[in-house]
Amino acid sequence: MTDFTAMQILAPVRLGRPLDVTAGGLLDRLRLTLVSAGYAASFVPSLALAILSVLCVALGPALGLGVLLAQAVVPATAGLTALHRRVSGRLLDEEITPGYASPTQGLRWMRDPARWRNVGFLWFSASGGFAMSLLPVALLTLPLTWLILALTASGWIWLLLLVLSGPALVAWWFVTPPLVRARALTERAMLGDSRVARLEQRVERVEESRAETLDHNAAEVRRIERDLHDGAQARIASVGMNVGLAEKLVHTDPEAAAALLREARETTMDALDDLRSVVRGIHPPVLADKGLTGAVQALSLALPVPTSVAVEVPRLPAPVESAAYFAIAECLANTVKHAAATRAWVTGRYDGDRLRITVGDDGRGGADATGSGLTGVARRLDAFDGDVRVLSPAGGPTLVELEVPCRTA
Repeated sequence: MTDFTAMQILAPVRLGRPLDVTAGGLLDRLRLTLVSAGYAASFVPSLALAILSVLCVALGPALGLGVLLAQAVVPATAGLTALHRRVSGRLLDEEITPGYASPTQGLRWMRDPARWRNVGFLWFSASGGFAMSLLPVALLTLPLTWLILALTASGWIWLLLLVLSGPALVAWWFVTPPLVRARALTERAMLGDSRVARLEQRVERVEESRAETLDHNAAEVRRIERDLHDGAQARIASVGMNVGLAEKLVHTDPEAAAALLREARETTMDALDDLRSVVRGIHPPVLADKGLTGAVQALSLALPVPTSVAVEVPRLPAPVESAAYFAIAECLANTVKHAAATRAWVTGRYDGDRLRITVGDDGRGGADATGSGLTGVARRLDAFDGDVRVLSPAGGPTLVELEVPCRTA
């Protein structure tokens, strides 16, 4: 009942019906006045946190007292502004995201523009915002105050107070919805994730992703070189030696020469298997031939866990297909190694702008999104500005949602 009531009180503000003099219009303004009273009540914590924020900066160099104070003030400010984002977001029928760029440890918060916007909001809430939100409450309660005074008065003063109550109620009726909406819009502008901040975060993320991708690619090149050196190269060298010995023995000991040739042929087959393995690690041939759908279906057939595949996507750019394929392969490898699952599944679709893949299993759950396996998946998709979300409660099931923005080839 509490959640339902809260949702009704924080229903979106609707303008354009000032003459709706009905019970519905009255109730709407009464609930907006209640919201405005809540806004005004935040004056007290806002003013306290605003003063403490100034002290954090002023006391920063003084034996680190400002840093210690910030450990409490910054999270408290974040909590208060989060509440205001939620309330104003519901009133505007949209989500207001903070766009924090750095955590609160130490002095790193001082480099975050979103944290400074929070401080600016505190002063707004304790000054102009307080006056803006107090006005609807004052206009509604003023006639009630005058009525109480009128009951204690006599003669023409009683009539005068009642007459003065009318304009206050009319003003309350007309100004309450736009004032509440104006307060919500102001908070969105101050506390919301600005376009510049979003671009800065995206650039920072791309730079980090590029560095990680270069490191990953360098590691992959070293792995391929090692696999070729220890596998195919060594086997081919052995073939050459066996063929050379067989050439010397072909006339003097034909049986030994034939045995060496048979060994050379077997070693050649092993070398070909090694080369195919290296090629599959770079770009699986089935991915090039049948696309992501066929490649995932072929991958599922080799797994010890029964895996169903419902991936229906068109041919996508080769780099996106490759990244998605290896991300899916890594998720399924984690399922086989750690999930103790009896079945797994892969679903996928493409909506014209984004590739969305879900890898799930019925295992024991508790997958760690920061573990090495899933971190590798996220790093692989970061190069394409992709996202990874992990839903894995204890006891399962586990769902790993992969999302990559892309266009069809």
